[in-house]
Amino acid sequence: MPRITEMFCFAVSDRDDDDEGVPAVATPMGPMPLVGADTARVESLMPHAQKAADELGKPLRIYKFTHREQIGEVTPRARAGK
Repeated sequence: MPRITEMFCFAVSDRDDDDEGVPAVATPMGPMPLVGADTARVESLMPHAQKAADELGKPLRIYKFTHREQIGEVTPRARAGK
């Protein structure tokens, strides 16, 4: 798996441009937000984004984030019985 150097997301404004959210789509594994780490993922999500735009009656903007900053880490807990 390559290092993540950029992220993309589809975002929709609710009331105004200062009120945005990332829509999610239903998948067999549960809700999946419309985000990805490469343009291939963005392309694969395009049909879902179009459906969301149609259902919401609002445009979805595609954003690209390129600044990488680690702000924390979640480490595994010790397993019971070990």
